[in-house]
Amino acid sequence: MPRVFVITGPSGVGKGTLIKLLRERVPELELSVSATTRDPRPGEHDGVDYHFLSDEEFERRVAAGEFVEHAAYSGRRYGTLRSDLERRTSAGHPVVLEIELQGARQVRRTLPEAVQIFIAPPSGDALRTRLIGRGTEPPEQVESRLHVAEDELKAEHEFAHRVVNDRLEDAVERLVALVRAELS
Repeated sequence: MPRVFVITGPSGVGKGTLIKLLRERVPELELSVSATTRDPRPGEHDGVDYHFLSDEEFERRVAAGEFVEHAAYSGRRYGTLRSDLERRTSAGHPVVLEIELQGARQVRRTLPEAVQIFIAPPSGDALRTRLIGRGTEPPEQVESRLHVAEDELKAEHEFAHRVVNDRLEDAVERLVALVRAELS
């Protein structure tokens, strides 16, 4: 089975940016598109950024066993559709999953051969600044995400690989080196 890379870390740590740059430098790496019950942000498209599902549709798919992993995060649900992952890996493509901690733990149980990478902020203050600077959530949602992040950061030790996203270029270089080594 081609390599599956699980990238996790707190909201606002820069997972999406790092993965975008990683895929530019490792073009054979495909992105698994997660499903979510949250509303699309400006510029996001269904089936490209996420599969946007209603709560009812998400629950129906959970009951049908259609997810490799699924988790609740900040009042919304997220998950990786088994069909999306299997389609990519059966075609011989390595795949990266951008998922939350709960999902990463589930993938660790169901796909123990997956490479798990934790993206950490340089500090709690830096994470707060990034979340506020994004301007995509109201203040109460930012506080909720920061509260969740405190618990997530305590789980760093569970991961064989850790990349601190302090300087973006340095973090990307470390991530690319790690992925290339695993693909060799």
